Amino acid sequence: MAEATGSPRAAIDALAPGMPHARFPPPTERPMLRSLYVKDFAIVGEADIAFGPGLTVVTGETGAGKSLLVDALLLLAGARADAGVVRAGCERAELAAEFDLADAPPALAWLRAEELDEGDACQLRRVIRSEGSSRAWINGRPVTLAQLDALSARLIEIHGQHEHQALLDRTRQLYLLDAFADHAELLGRVGALARQWCAIGQEMARLTGDADHGERLALLDHQLAELDRHALGSEQLAALDEAHRRLANAGQLLQGASGIAELLDGDSEFALRRSLARAHGELQRLGPLDPRLAPIAELLDAALIQLGEAGDQLARYQDSLELDPDRLAEVEAQLAKLHELARKHRVPMAELKGHAGTLRAEAERLRDAGSALERLGRQRDAVARDYAAAARELSTSRRAAAERLGTAVTALMGELGMAGGHFAVQLDANPRAEPDPQGDERCEFLVSANPGQPPRALRKVASGGELSRISLAIEVAALGLDDVPCMVFDEVDTGIGGGVAEVVGQKLRRLGNRRQVLCVTHLPQVAAQGHRHLCVSKSSDSGLTTTRIDALDAGARREELARMLGGIEITRESLAHARRMLERAQAG
Repeated sequence: MAEATGSPRAAIDALAPGMPHARFPPPTERPMLRSLYVKDFAIVGEADIAFGPGLTVVTGETGAGKSLLVDALLLLAGARADAGVVRAGCERAELAAEFDLADAPPALAWLRAEELDEGDACQLRRVIRSEGSSRAWINGRPVTLAQLDALSARLIEIHGQHEHQALLDRTRQLYLLDAFADHAELLGRVGALARQWCAIGQEMARLTGDADHGERLALLDHQLAELDRHALGSEQLAALDEAHRRLANAGQLLQGASGIAELLDGDSEFALRRSLARAHGELQRLGPLDPRLAPIAELLDAALIQLGEAGDQLARYQDSLELDPDRLAEVEAQLAKLHELARKHRVPMAELKGHAGTLRAEAERLRDAGSALERLGRQRDAVARDYAAAARELSTSRRAAAERLGTAVTALMGELGMAGGHFAVQLDANPRAEPDPQGDERCEFLVSANPGQPPRALRKVASGGELSRISLAIEVAALGLDDVPCMVFDEVDTGIGGGVAEVVGQKLRRLGNRRQVLCVTHLPQVAAQGHRHLCVSKSSDSGLTTTRIDALDAGARREELARMLGGIEITRESLAHARRMLERAQAG
């Protein structure tokens, strides 16, 4: 069924020519969800399912377990599990999914940030034991369910009769509205100005501090005066240590010097100078007898000279030494003060001078803080004015985009079997008074599924089938602007039939041209639109019920569609009808 000129897509083109749907590159042939493996899960013994790009439909008889695929993906996305999902008689259920992340930059970025990346491939795995416990892995590394949930939100979006839907999140709704309106550049400017405003505020808070400005400056001045009076440089500190050792040991030094002087040149006949003089005299007497003794005599002569100089210097040293208790007390008091300052400022004594420089720089900053705060205040006011102008522009564009999106989704809802229903985008003022990177409003998707009903928040819509179709309408209207590369629709066709079902199928196929789409359906009109077809069947053997999942070729697809059209008995007419449906879907 070709789309009429008055269709929602045409309405979007008329309201906003050149909107984002026109900017997408041709659909990739690389599926994002490559495979799903389940073992001992509910009534499935073991199944390994390969997926391709585009729209994959899942069909089967009622009760065969069509939605088990969705349930498995939900559990791999971090949903809570209980022992009931483990196949009867088995110890555990195993689930695993492999993804190709070539077209999923947000997921790749998250994996790198968590250090869980393995190139462009990703595997999610979860094991649920029969007693109810479970474990999860990403790329073979153990993770929490919160991590599993955070990653899956960037990989797969599930629409159906459950709460695990990104479109129910108000932050995601605002993101989708901004993507629909092509706000990337404007939103980037608003975000940059908000962050700049915040950074200036943080700098002002740092300058102001929690304590009173004047009190801190007064404390710094007191500390600096104390440090300037007592702190010493490394050379001065070394000299002070030397003086302290000398004064503290003056008595010992005097006594030792006196004893050394006595050894060198005392009254004793064993004094070095006397002994050396006698040896020198004896050499002079023997020298004429053997000339080889002359050099030795010269050495003793030099030794006598050096010994005399040593004695003279020792005498002067003795004269310089004195017992000075007052000076010793003064030096010890100075050292005690330095130890006290080192403890107070938590730095070694040798670093007190440098610490004083640090405090002096802080004091200068505080003295200049008044003018700096004034300057920063003017800068922040200017940024706030620029932010307000950019935020107003963003708000105006959002209001216009909200009307266009509401009109388009409302029209699609009529095509999807909810005639008289209404969709609107409500923009509420941001409760934060200061500039916000997301702008001055928050977004809420409102819907009225039936005529006369007041609009309610999308997250409060009760009917799973209606919610799925509304989600489909939003996704088709935005044509895959959501950055999640894989979408799953569970029983999106509940409560509809005939021509509406064919429209639903066409919209899903169209969405599949931009994203990988998986749809569980019970209507042949929807199933015929799939690029690929999976069939779920159930059998019993010896009282044990099992489910199998098969990928259908062209002939098997005709038979499955004929079964869906005519029941258990497949007739020539139902096969012909199925073939026409498939041909029409491929031609569309």
